[in-house]
Amino acid sequence: MSRHIDYFFSLQSPWAYIGHRLFRDIAASHGVGVNLKPVMLLDLFAETGGLPLAKRHPARQRYRIVELKRWRDKRGLDFHVQPKNWPFNARLADGVVIAALQAGLDPEPFLQRAFAAIWEQQLSLGDPQVIASLASAVGLPGLELVTQAASDAVGAAYEQNRLDAITADVFGSPAYVLDGEVFWGQDRLELLADALKSGRSAYTSEP
Repeated sequence: MSRHIDYFFSLQSPWAYIGHRLFRDIAASHGVGVNLKPVMLLDLFAETGGLPLAKRHPARQRYRIVELKRWRDKRGLDFHVQPKNWPFNARLADGVVIAALQAGLDPEPFLQRAFAAIWEQQLSLGDPQVIASLASAVGLPGLELVTQAASDAVGAAYEQNRLDAITADVFGSPAYVLDGEVFWGQDRLELLADALKSGRSAYTSEP
């Protein structure tokens, strides 16, 4: 059976955006499947002891900006560290990813377009019309997906992703779970690539 990675993330997360393209390149180069699992970060934080950005100590908030600038340079990206339409409620945008999967469609082109829309173009992904336009621009049925994204079926899948994250010991975005081993944060992508290259058994928290 081929290996796969459970990819927990939200379009709300700058770190998911920063690492997204490299992650997909790593997975493709090793022939590993990817299970996309959008998750509501505020609910996940509440369950696992994390704090939303506005409630973090000012020193942590300032350091976050510095880290965004460092990784912007490191990954060769060009984005706003404080885009004008962020933060936003990611429920609908994340839901479009789930709706596409449920319809048997590939949401990857939408993800690439949507991440750039937030962080590079400063568009509002809290706006259903913007979301639909982005999906339609990459050949997906944007209006239909936005409508489905608000459905109970997608809401249930979103909640299941949160439960799956908690079960897997995931507590933030992005998190990549390979054979039960969690790699949290896009700054762990090189370690994920090393694990795939070596073929080693998963590390656990056991001594």
